[in-house]
Amino acid sequence: MTSAAAVRRRTRVDKFEDRRRELADAALLALADLGYARTSLRTIAEHTDFSHGLLHYYFADKVELITYCVRRYKAACVKRYEGGVGGAATTDELAAACADGLAAALEEAPLMHRLWYDLRSQSLFEEAFRDDVAEIDASLQEMIWRNVRAYADLAGVEPTCTPPEAYALFDGLFQQALQRHIIGAEDALDDLRSGVRRLFPRLFS
Repeated sequence: MTSAAAVRRRTRVDKFEDRRRELADAALLALADLGYARTSLRTIAEHTDFSHGLLHYYFADKVELITYCVRRYKAACVKRYEGGVGGAATTDELAAACADGLAAALEEAPLMHRLWYDLRSQSLFEEAFRDDVAEIDASLQEMIWRNVRAYADLAGVEPTCTPPEAYALFDGLFQQALQRHIIGAEDALDDLRSGVRRLFPRLFS
């Protein structure tokens, strides 16, 4: 039988994690707007209703807070994206669903994705980011590869690329579209959609 003390410990842990999520969600908009270099726990606190002391109690430093925020957001993006492509019955439907899903994710929150690329770039210089960035990158690569394999199964063909190669190609299209979208290019999202649709059949023998 589970002891009352164990239940209380789990309750404290759950409450602590709930509070961390609440603080991270509030901080995310400030982080996305300012980027890594221009933020500290203090500046994040100034952009939220929470004190610097409270943020510091739940997060040791801005590295921990930023990685926590980005991990949560990217996990949610993967879940929404895969939910939108699961019903495709043909290769054309799958390619279109993937294209629309990536464009919708970019349009919905370009600053959040900009923060992700900022964090990934920082990991080249700061070791503290590397494990988290590698884990997020791996989850995104797996998401792309699942769709490449689904396309292959529908078409009865085999990929001519590896998972890292496929991810690099899709990620390159997405990052380029993000850069163009942020500076106001009106055709950035349409170009992303068409680029993704054209890319799929080029990955197979």
